[in-house]
Amino acid sequence: MSHTAISRPRTVVSCTLLVIALCAGVTACGSDGNPLSHRPYDAADQISFNAPSQGRKKADPDKPLEVVAEDSDGRITDVTAHDASGRYVAGELSADGGRWHSTSPLAANASYTVRVSTEDEDGAPGRKVLTFDTGKPTATKRLNVTFGPKAGTYGVGQPITAELSRPVKDRSQRAVVERALRVSSMPAADGAWHWVDDKKLHYRPKDYWPAQATVQVRSNLDGIKIGDRMRGGKAKPLTIKTADKVIAVTDAAAHRMTVYKNDEIVRQIPVTTGMPGYDTRNGVKVVLAKEGTVRMTSASIGASDFYDLVVHHSVRVTNSGEYVHAAPWSVGSQGFANVSHGCTGMSTENAAWFYENVREGDIVKVINSAGETMAPFGNGFGDWNLEWQQWRAGSALTPGTPEDPTAADRARLRPQSV
Repeated sequence: MSHTAISRPRTVVSCTLLVIALCAGVTACGSDGNPLSHRPYDAADQISFNAPSQGRKKADPDKPLEVVAEDSDGRITDVTAHDASGRYVAGELSADGGRWHSTSPLAANASYTVRVSTEDEDGAPGRKVLTFDTGKPTATKRLNVTFGPKAGTYGVGQPITAELSRPVKDRSQRAVVERALRVSSMPAADGAWHWVDDKKLHYRPKDYWPAQATVQVRSNLDGIKIGDRMRGGKAKPLTIKTADKVIAVTDAAAHRMTVYKNDEIVRQIPVTTGMPGYDTRNGVKVVLAKEGTVRMTSASIGASDFYDLVVHHSVRVTNSGEYVHAAPWSVGSQGFANVSHGCTGMSTENAAWFYENVREGDIVKVINSAGETMAPFGNGFGDWNLEWQQWRAGSALTPGTPEDPTAADRARLRPQSV
């Protein structure tokens, strides 16, 4: 699209605007020889702009936005561009102030406002506000996003998930998608997205979510160009809340579960975990569901010895069938030996208490088992078994080695005893 020079009628901007925007600290506008005390002039004839002005044909959203300084004695000092929904366009300004161009995609069917600041050879400031609309995209494919879990209240270990309607393999395209998926929490918690595969992302903080937090998730992807013939689609925003911080730590060697609530021990429970050959997985697991009464059979895990049991107060922690549940048949071994097929068993009384006091998203951590470590993905939520550096390496935006959390953060977000 060719550059169109814009005519420059002089306009007057109020002294109040000058004081706020350009000359903080100057108490009055006047001709004191300081260029910054001058009222900004209309900079229209100093710049050209490669998008049609409002009311004419619409701009091609697949082409980058460009603003060029046409006056050889002047330069562009700043450009901001955003659409009607508040999405800003990233851009780069050349070192000599001669050209600014967008570096992030424009949205289709959107209205944009561009504010350009300039200065002339004497350092006097100029301003121009430009508006334009983008048209329909040439892309035909839409990438929709579905956030999880469902709205509700969860434990502090609950990851956020984003399911994509189409695979995204290219790293630069992943960066466009990830940049548009926004997560915020109150109280605040630093976190990052991790690409599990081409169609799925998980989001978690460095440490667990703060207790009693509100977490909001939204997408700014609608209309944004992702790749050739593919643009972002709509996504329903999500809000979840966290409850008290509940962490259950099972020491398989000591045959004991210690339950913490907001970093205080609230109960210690004798348990039995997986026997040799069926060792319970080590590591951090997230409660997936409270299923209550469940029929468990040897066929479900491929056990060589037959069993067919109706089990009560069952809390699922893996997709493959690992539970915390009532095991009245093994009370004699609880606290002394590991005799289960991988689940964590306890008395009916203790199981009923545990079932009543945990929720989806709470943490169940196993230590000192002979079993393997819980996989990060594919068998439930093992996200917390990746160190923060490993987690960030799965982001298309923040690869590399971040700084470790401070000692104060660790003490605040995760008790050292856990």
